[in-house]
Amino acid sequence: MPPNETYVSTILEVISAEPEKVVLSWHGKTLTAAELTARVRSAAQALRQRTEGTTTGSVVAILTVTNTAPTLILRYAANLIGATVVHLHTTNAVDPGDHIAAEAKLRILRQTGATHLAVDAENLAAARELRDRLSAPPALVGLGDLGPDVLDLTTGDADAFDPAGVEIDLDRPAVVTYTSGTTGQPKGIAVDFRARNGFISAGLKMRWRSVYLATLPLSHSSGATTDDSLASGGSVVLQDGFDPGDVLRAVERQRITRLLVSPPQLYLLMDHPDVGSTDLSSLQMVTYVGSPASPERLADAVKLFGQVLTQVYATSEAGLVSMLAPAEHLDPPLRITVGRPMPGWVRIRDQDDHHDLPDGEIGEVCVQSPFTMRAYVGEPELTARTVRDGWVHTGDLGFIDGDGYLHLRGRIGEVMKTNGIKIHAVTVENAFLAHPEVAQACVFCVRDADRIEYMHAAVVLHQGGTVTVAELADHVRTAISPKHVPAEIRIRTSLPLTGVGKPDKTRLAAEAGG
Repeated sequence: MPPNETYVSTILEVISAEPEKVVLSWHGKTLTAAELTARVRSAAQALRQRTEGTTTGSVVAILTVTNTAPTLILRYAANLIGATVVHLHTTNAVDPGDHIAAEAKLRILRQTGATHLAVDAENLAAARELRDRLSAPPALVGLGDLGPDVLDLTTGDADAFDPAGVEIDLDRPAVVTYTSGTTGQPKGIAVDFRARNGFISAGLKMRWRSVYLATLPLSHSSGATTDDSLASGGSVVLQDGFDPGDVLRAVERQRITRLLVSPPQLYLLMDHPDVGSTDLSSLQMVTYVGSPASPERLADAVKLFGQVLTQVYATSEAGLVSMLAPAEHLDPPLRITVGRPMPGWVRIRDQDDHHDLPDGEIGEVCVQSPFTMRAYVGEPELTARTVRDGWVHTGDLGFIDGDGYLHLRGRIGEVMKTNGIKIHAVTVENAFLAHPEVAQACVFCVRDADRIEYMHAAVVLHQGGTVTVAELADHVRTAISPKHVPAEIRIRTSLPLTGVGKPDKTRLAAEAGG
């Protein structure tokens, strides 16, 4: 890729080979490759004119209905002229309907120094209110006539836009995505143009004409998957969120070849009553991300979907860490891993003195790759604690086995000292999930007034499951040891989830009295 180009210009070049092909579908609407290209270039030209030909320091915050064409067009247009994009709709990586609160939006706009606020009709009133509360208000821009105070980016001349005349700083943040995590205020994770350009390299090499069904928010990892799908010469179908029945119907009717889901969503697809009667033969890649999956449930998924499963272990800060390929899912011992990291990308380090640990020893997973974040926006101290000597400290615990596969053992803060031993939550969770009647399981720590730690578990059963708490305790006792039996096991109808689709252990602990 030439040094003055972005991933956007590359995508537009790829899709130009078939100008009449429908590449984007949403809410019953479609865009051909030619139409998408024209809208992106038109918006880019209008933005460039608005900034008087220079985008140095330009930051475009996007506040639109997440899984719609305007979200994609506005990101592409801003990045095409070298401006930074800030997603302002949600911190949730799996649910586009989970909105950021107004006060958090204000904080983000101030923290990033947004110069423009790109909106749609649905969010116009909220955008005006935000603008009017800022001492340095951003200019409102949008696609179409939204009012006299909003610059219509469709008025730009697509044919007049010359990308060769745009100077791109590859070390500048291309996209800032805010994540919720579990520790308070949203954190802005800045990824530069160099890393974003590299995200689509797989699509450029693969040239696999996928049909990607995007149910996860375009503001997070689903956006990168959309880029990769278009760069492969494929197309994208956008849905407002994940509903297992809607997903199954879309796969059958629109011959979807590619899905991106969290493990809980994968389980919902597997457990849906229509899954057995749905034609899933078009699926070629079902990628699950966000948290480790149950080895037993993966075995069932392989039987159901075939050799199409891909596990990706990634974090917002570190990017891609490791991958378990479809063929590797056929090997039971490998289903307990998160795949192989790329050579030289991962170190396992001791939590105390940070020296590298040998194979088989559990420590913190640290990552250095072309896809790691540039910084936390406005948080230099947090950045310095997280990125040390170029290595991102993920906070995840794990080890690499003798064959080079990475095993995860939960988060650093999730290791419990109970019954006289250190217990990793994921070990007990996998024991629960090995029971044929257990659909989901979460193990977490509850501390009493004396700060003594107790292991608790929340379990969701398959429909019609009748196993009792006592039977589950016996199951764990037999599968691991008596010391691994939680002090309390609760059977629930569902588990609360965090913004990245993982069980919300903080909430569960609070509900249990922690």
